[in-house]
Amino acid sequence: MDAARHYSTSDAARILQTTETRIRNWARLGGLEAAGSEFTFQQLLLLRTTRGLLEAGIPASRVRRVWSSLRRQLQGDLPLTSVRILADGTRAIAWDDTAPWQPDSGQFLLDFEAEEIAGRAEEMTPSPIGTLKMLESPSAPPPIAEPTERTAGQWFELGCELEDSSPLEARAAYMQAIATDPHCADAHLNLGRLDHAIGELGKAEAHYQRAVQCDPADATAHFNLGVLLEDRGRPDEAIQAYHQAVVRDPDMADAHYNLGLLLEARGRRDDALKHLMAARRLYEESGSSAE
Repeated sequence: MDAARHYSTSDAARILQTTETRIRNWARLGGLEAAGSEFTFQQLLLLRTTRGLLEAGIPASRVRRVWSSLRRQLQGDLPLTSVRILADGTRAIAWDDTAPWQPDSGQFLLDFEAEEIAGRAEEMTPSPIGTLKMLESPSAPPPIAEPTERTAGQWFELGCELEDSSPLEARAAYMQAIATDPHCADAHLNLGRLDHAIGELGKAEAHYQRAVQCDPADATAHFNLGVLLEDRGRPDEAIQAYHQAVVRDPDMADAHYNLGLLLEARGRRDDALKHLMAARRLYEESGSSAE
């Protein structure tokens, strides 16, 4: 597609079968900055998708956040129009051909309808001032840029963004991060936490152990593993995990506190007191306390 070809606001309104006012509103929501009052073909697709999100019941404020989030997630110069959007009236997530996961029940796919929009653009005659340029090949719509693969870090960040609103999609994003880079410790850690929260202790332990292997210096991975081992009734192993956590982060109050309690239960009172006092000092310095 020739990036130099543009469509005026009135052309866009006719192609998308709406009003110029709505075109301008959708452009603002999508963060588009048209050249003067003109739009590229790719931007027409983005406008169409913005309309689809609104029609699906996504609030305007969330539509704006969706596009802002996608700009942070997409790598390099990959255009926003290389992805699709999934919506169910309350949330929206990104989808492209590299993602091996589907949204949960009730969601539906908003297609860009590129052929439909291209066909309408081709049927239009040039305006007197030459704003509308006809497509070079009437028989084939301009190709949309092929999606490029995201990095493990980008999949991980997407998972973090989705956790609160869409834990299933967050889990899928973390799994994709691991598929992209099996040594992505943060993705293993977060997957372990998600499994831990729903009582899948075996799966959680496997992810925590893998996180420790991938990043032995991460105190949080050792701490989470310690909590999991306590929950599984293996206090001696939990003591070792908490010890590894405080060695790596001497200021981790919760690790000191949990370690102190376990040592006290084992009759190691001197060692327990040392860690409990450290926890108390750290809690006081931070203005918090142990539960």
